[in-house]
Amino acid sequence: MFINILFYILSGAGITLSVIAIALPVGLVLGVLLSLVRVYGGKLFSGLAAVYSTIMRGIPHVVLLFILFFVLAGTINLSPLLAGAVSLAIISSGYQLEIFRGAIQSIGGGQMMAARALGMTKLKAIRYIILPQALRVAIPSWSNEVASIIKDSSLVYALGVPEILRRAQFMSASTYQPFIAYGIAAVLYFIMTFLAGRLLDKLETKTKIPCLQLEK
Repeated sequence: MFINILFYILSGAGITLSVIAIALPVGLVLGVLLSLVRVYGGKLFSGLAAVYSTIMRGIPHVVLLFILFFVLAGTINLSPLLAGAVSLAIISSGYQLEIFRGAIQSIGGGQMMAARALGMTKLKAIRYIILPQALRVAIPSWSNEVASIIKDSSLVYALGVPEILRRAQFMSASTYQPFIAYGIAAVLYFIMTFLAGRLLDKLETKTKIPCLQLEK
């Protein structure tokens, strides 16, 4: 019985990874763009980005997931998997916005002034000077968000997506072995989170900026 439960739940891992593969990069792109708006967008746009971040971080994930899912599903013909993944990406972008905002602001303002003094436009200075450093600085904090996305991918089970948790729920109900079913699900999520953390630790070490001095 254990083997049957294991393979049935394990078959949902591909769907879980698909959700993560969509939510993580989309949330990353949105988060980086919004963080730039938050820092360099002027009073109006910076304020709007701050409001967006506050809303995304102030409402329970599952509530936002349902709201965004039905908005997306009602306007665009998306599958539950894709709509759920995009919804998670939008939610995550509010957190990633703040991660990258902090990283950008940790880079000394003197570097922007020096770049502008050398004749670079503000956009080029952000692209070639500020952003490459900020992305490296953000890796430790961003790794926490990666772990959160991996775990939060389980929320799409509420939309009927047959990922790991949904399959564990089905096996728990059909075999009356909840400990085994949910235990396997927990182990799978732990393995994915652990491996992602290790990879990001190696990335942080490899891309670390030697003797980086953060100016205030």
